[in-house]
Order: sequence, then structure tokens, then C-alpha cells
Amino acid sequence: MEGLWIYNTSTEQLNTTDEFNTTDFSENSDRYQSYIIGLFLSCLYTILLFPIGIIGNILILVVNLNHRDKMTIPDLYFINLAVADLILVADSLIEVFNLNEKYYDYAVLCTFMSLFLQVNMYSSIFFLTWMSIDRYIALASSVSSSPLRTMQHAKLSCGLIWMASILATLLPFTIVQTQHRGELHFCFANVSEIQWLEVTIGFLVPFSIIGLCYSLIGRILMRSQKHRGLWPRRQKALRMIVVVVLVFFICWLPENVFISIQLLQGTADPSQRAVTTLWHDFPLTGHIVNLAAFSNSCLNPIIYSFLGETFRYKLRLFIKQKASWSVVNRFCQHGLDLHLPVRGEVSEVRDIKNY
Repeated sequence: MEGLWIYNTSTEQLNTTDEFNTTDFSENSDRYQSYIIGLFLSCLYTILLFPIGIIGNILILVVNLNHRDKMTIPDLYFINLAVADLILVADSLIEVFNLNEKYYDYAVLCTFMSLFLQVNMYSSIFFLTWMSIDRYIALASSVSSSPLRTMQHAKLSCGLIWMASILATLLPFTIVQTQHRGELHFCFANVSEIQWLEVTIGFLVPFSIIGLCYSLIGRILMRSQKHRGLWPRRQKALRMIVVVVLVFFICWLPENVFISIQLLQGTADPSQRAVTTLWHDFPLTGHIVNLAAFSNSCLNPIIYSFLGETFRYKLRLFIKQKASWSVVNRFCQHGLDLHLPVRGEVSEVRDIKNY
């Protein structure tokens, strides 16, 4: 009986070992598959969207700064938005290829990356929000008599937006660092209070303001149908408004839903809040939502500048000045051919197309 018990015990141990090996193999296989898919998506982002974000934002800076003497209020906002988006896009390569989340193991590096990303994320979103407010003010009142739309006020607004982005990052960081002083593996990015702040002032509030402003702008344009000759241009403006809101919503919604689910799970079960995160449980999904968020900064140059007639006109002049070959010049002339509005047209269409 004793020998039989030893045999049964060893058999059970072998079966248990086989089960563990099978489980480990399946987990490693799933992890490897997720890694390959994530790597493919990162390469796709780098090939398709990353060059658009880098080249597009650089072109916005170069072209607008080349026409400093003719700079308008929208141009100033475009320049600041391009700076924030350019830094965010350049930094995105580090994040999108961090598939194993290696730097999350180092508290100092994880905190630094989180701070850097948050400042530029907030500044990009805040500029998009303020530009929608400025666009509504430009249409709702006479531009020449509006005391709110001056170049001095625009420069002050840009400075305040950058300060607000820095304060929205550094103030919570200082408070949280004080609360978690002495913890070796503490990372600023994993604090639930910081994540709640990102969801509220980084998405819900800006999206509500952007949606409200553009709905009011659309109502203004719809009411002005009495100028029937300008209706085709208003249709273009309305289409651009829809694209702006949809792109912002589609790019930022997945990440904020992902963060919100994690926060709600932590609220329901506080003991599991610091044990694991959705990024570790579902790394591929977390990777996809990060790519979607970064895509917004890549698409902003196309939506806000290259679709606008004013920037295309400046770009054509810039190419005329800089192009050294007549073939390139002719090609760009045909590609950037546009129909500029007549001076006598209603100012509201001019203001909406300046963006």
C-alpha cells in the first residue's frame, strides 16, 4: 500500500506538472501572438501616420513662420498646436514600440515619460478646444468690433494654455509624490486620481465644449441660407466641422473608455486597484487605444491646415519661392490649385475657412 501511494503521488505530481506546462505554453503563445500583432500595428503607424504627423506639423511651422508679417490669429493657434502635436508625435515612437512595457519597471523613467506625455497631451487638446471657442466667437460677432479677438489676446491665450497644461500635470504630480514618498516602485502614471483627471479635463470637458461650439457654428451657417450663392462654401465648412468632431471623438474615445473601465473596476474592488491594470491584462487592446490617441496629433495638420484654403495658398507661395526645379513647381501648382473666395463675400465664411 505504501508503494502504491508513492506511485499515485508521483503520478499526480506528473499530471500537475503537465498541466502547468500546458498553461504556461498557452499563455506564452498568446503573449507572443499579441506581441507580433502589436509590432505589426506599430510598424503600420510608423509607416502611414507618423510621417504625416512629423512632416505635416513641420510644414505648418515653416510655412506660417515664413509669412510672419501676414500672420493671423488662427495662424498663431496653428503654430502652437503644431508644436504640441509635433512633440507628441515624436515622442510616440518611444511609446508605440514599448510593447513589453520595459520602462514601466523603472519608476523614475516611467514618471518622466508620463509627465512629458501629459503636458503635450493637455496642450494639444486645450488648443483644439480653444480654437473651437475662437471660431465660434469669430462667427457670432463682427470680427472688426470684437474686443476678444486681437493678436495680443491670442498671444496671451496661448501662454495661458501652455501654463494650464503644465499646471494640470505638475500640481497633481506634486501632491501624489508627497503621498507616495519613499515607495521604490511607485509610478505617477498608475495613480487612479491622475487617471480620473485625464478622463475629465483631458476628454469629457474638452469634447463637450468642442461639440457645443461646433453645433452652434453649424446652426449659424444653416441660418445664413439666404445668401444662396455662398451655400456651397458653407457646405464645405459644415463637412469640415463634422470631420473635426468625429476625428477627435474616434481617436480619444477608446483610450478614455479603457481608462474608465479600469477606474470603475478599482472603485468596485479597491483591493485589486494596485495589483494589476488593464494594460497588463490586455496589452494588445491597450496598445491599440494608445495608437488611436497618437493618431489624432498626426491627423490634425490635415484637418486644420491642409483642408483650409488660407494655408494652401501660403503653401503654394512658399513652394513658389523655394522650388528650384520648374517640374516640381508645375506639379505643386496643379496639386494645390484652389479657388480663393472673393473679397466681397460674407465675413463669416472667410472666418470659418481661415481654419
